Amino acid sequence: MADDGWYLKIMRIRLPTAFAAFLLLIGNLTAKPIHHYLYFAQDREKLRTTAAMLELKKFEGAQIAYSWRQLEAGKDEYDFSMIREDLEFLRSKGKKLFIQIQDVSFSEKYVPVPKYLLIRPEFNGGADRQYMFKFIDHVEQNVTAAGWMARRWDPAVRERFRLLLQALGKEFDGKIEGINLAETAYDNGDTGKLFPKGFSFDAYRDGIIANMKAMKDAFPHSTTLVYANFMPGEWLPKEDAGHLRAVYKAAVEMGVGVGGPDLRLYWNAGLHGSYPLIKQASGKVRVGIAVQDGDYLNSDPGTGKAATVSDLIKFAKKDLRADYLFWCTEEPYFSRDLVSYLKQK
Repeated sequence: MADDGWYLKIMRIRLPTAFAAFLLLIGNLTAKPIHHYLYFAQDREKLRTTAAMLELKKFEGAQIAYSWRQLEAGKDEYDFSMIREDLEFLRSKGKKLFIQIQDVSFSEKYVPVPKYLLIRPEFNGGADRQYMFKFIDHVEQNVTAAGWMARRWDPAVRERFRLLLQALGKEFDGKIEGINLAETAYDNGDTGKLFPKGFSFDAYRDGIIANMKAMKDAFPHSTTLVYANFMPGEWLPKEDAGHLRAVYKAAVEMGVGVGGPDLRLYWNAGLHGSYPLIKQASGKVRVGIAVQDGDYLNSDPGTGKAATVSDLIKFAKKDLRADYLFWCTEEPYFSRDLVSYLKQK
């Protein structure tokens, strides 16, 4: 009788190796791809003049921001012509559209809500300022205006926003790739000195969640995202009032995707704030992260070594498990680093 020992010994070695290779293959086949989009903010003309947008297959489409004020000239007077034009153009090039609804600005000169909200008394001004300041002796001092925020905590204003989303969804749900709400961050201090009428941390949190529900109800088929980065009244991880956690919990329960406007490798505010919550939500809902102006300039504070585009993508994929990356066109980083990298893939 032949000795079978050699065969069994080989199989003892090969079986685990083969099984590991099989698992690796399955993992590679099932790993979700990252969908790369270009972020043009409200600079729609760049959509038509950015050659890489049209030429590189890696860029699946564009993310464009439209302000509430642009989309609703007067009460119930909706004008979605810009979205139609951009969607038609992208479709003609085999690309997709992701829209961001902007109800916040970062300039004192620009109020992002319709004029009727500003003048009709039932809307309490429609929008309020956000601020930059320094805490000195536990008081906000050296205060300067830093833009405007729609009164997300105000039920009357929020109802008008819900109707805008409803009208958008009626026309574009399932036709656009996705829609996201602007970032949740709103800075008006902690003491109450700068609080607008009717504002409280709890009311603001509830308003964010209500807007998320309105978006999901209006867009059951297109991807929905909320840029949940920070919340007033807390600073994670030490000052945790549960507001940002509540937003993420609600997002998962509703099926609304999560993410934020900044992908940065060595950013403590993100690493100890929203990033762990994003990772926990991934796999349950979609994740979208934007690389906006300044985000290409990542460097290791210990070594000073600059992060590469490859590093950013690996971080987004491994640590945040992102589905979408929205890349801004800030030069020279866009052409020199991002486009060059993706051309090789």
